[in-house]
Amino acid sequence: MSKALSLKLKAAVFREAEQIRRRRGRPRNTYFNEAIEVYNKLWRRKLLKKALAEESALVAGDSMEVLHAFEMIEDDLID
Repeated sequence: MSKALSLKLKAAVFREAEQIRRRRGRPRNTYFNEAIEVYNKLWRRKLLKKALAEESALVAGDSMEVLHAFEMIEDDLID
């Protein structure tokens, strides 16, 4: 389902968008939908990166303990 939207763009942003849109031969609605979709993907990736970094920091200590335990097992196998 589509939603109607009214927005104000800076004149320079609009001019540039129009130039690119015309060169690509895209309708304005399609161009802005694609642009917002790309921007949303960018932000989803940034938010995911932040969440993964935070979660990684939370388990870093446990990960080091597990690594140390594996190293001890490996040392016992070698001896």
